[in-house]
Amino acid sequence: MTKPTGLDKVSRRRFIGRAAGMTAAAMIAGPAFAQSAIEEILASPGRGMWDDQFDAQSSRSVAQTATRHPIASADTIAFVERAIFDYQNLIARGGWPFVPATKKLRMGVSEPEVRILRQRLIASGDLDRNAGLSNEFDSYVDGAVKKFQARHGLPPDGVLGSYSYQALNVSADVRLGQLETNLVRLRSMSGFLGDRYVMVNIPAAQIEAVENGSVVLRHTAIVGKIDRQTPILNSKIHEIILNPYWTSPRSIIEKDIVPLMRKDPTYLARNNIRLFDGQGNEVAPETIDWHAEKAPELMFRQDPGKGNAMSSTKINFHNPHAVYMHDTPQQGVFNQLMRFESSGCVRVQNVRDLNTWLLRDTPGWNRQTMEATIASRENTVIELTEPVPVYFTYFTAWASEDGVVQFRDDVYQRDGVDELALR
Repeated sequence: MTKPTGLDKVSRRRFIGRAAGMTAAAMIAGPAFAQSAIEEILASPGRGMWDDQFDAQSSRSVAQTATRHPIASADTIAFVERAIFDYQNLIARGGWPFVPATKKLRMGVSEPEVRILRQRLIASGDLDRNAGLSNEFDSYVDGAVKKFQARHGLPPDGVLGSYSYQALNVSADVRLGQLETNLVRLRSMSGFLGDRYVMVNIPAAQIEAVENGSVVLRHTAIVGKIDRQTPILNSKIHEIILNPYWTSPRSIIEKDIVPLMRKDPTYLARNNIRLFDGQGNEVAPETIDWHAEKAPELMFRQDPGKGNAMSSTKINFHNPHAVYMHDTPQQGVFNQLMRFESSGCVRVQNVRDLNTWLLRDTPGWNRQTMEATIASRENTVIELTEPVPVYFTYFTAWASEDGVVQFRDDVYQRDGVDELALR
């Protein structure tokens, strides 16, 4: 599998032409949609307590967005094809209205903007037409907003802040183009992927463990920053290391560790990171000139333990990018709205569940033996009896059997449209 090229990069000009209608809609909104009000909304924190609610139990309307169908499957291709047909019909009927981002709307308010919001949510199928049009933000609108937020990767809190407004006001034309772009990506993976495999979807920061054509586990993930991107790849997971040593990549040594040592000479010692030369001899940090122009040509290795950057687990698979999947001692990062914080590797929430599934066919390993080994803090390398295929993919739009269409930000700007880039 290769990085998107050619067909995958849908014409930017085509998208921009489609999006022109949205600009016209904003002009029609009049004085209530004044630039100063927009800037105030966009400059506001917007998230509120979203980070704390991201993994909280959602309403029944949010549960409708879940599916057992893997993203990369023939079924999903059919669902996306149907969604494209529906969006084409929607656009032929005029698309959906632009919702003025003048107020933070939530349940209980009565505002003229709510009527427009209802029209918008009915058009995209989030709100039943029988709910009608009124100025009231009632429980029906609350459920529809939560469903909309969930299928756009936003915390389903039912409150319209800047992130929700931005997602609402991407035009139907642009969303259609996003579906068409991702249909090409999905078709490129339409072959047999394995009876059991792991799929990392980078824009969704989500992991699927798939068995016999059904998703058996889903994990929230942390993926690469915009300037340190997680690569597109396919490989096979062949090894799990419990209580791993962490060896810092050169990029982190240069960009992170050396600047930290200049500020705090005790940083390495406090984090149980030791230095070794090419012959395996340990080197004392105080013998290094940390203000030198070039970072020292040494191995920076962190001992196993609670504070280890990979915590309990490292999941290995051969690839030319030297990336892997791993645990983290900072579990709070999985509650963040924007989970694009790594240096290219993928952090896995509830990684021990994934470990157990991966080790199922490896004799001598079950959940109990794994937990006991982790508790011992002893570095342990486990070779999988049956390597499990793993795929790092890039899907920003897909659909499920019940017609629910999912969209995500184009975090690495591969869809060709500025409006879809990371907000």
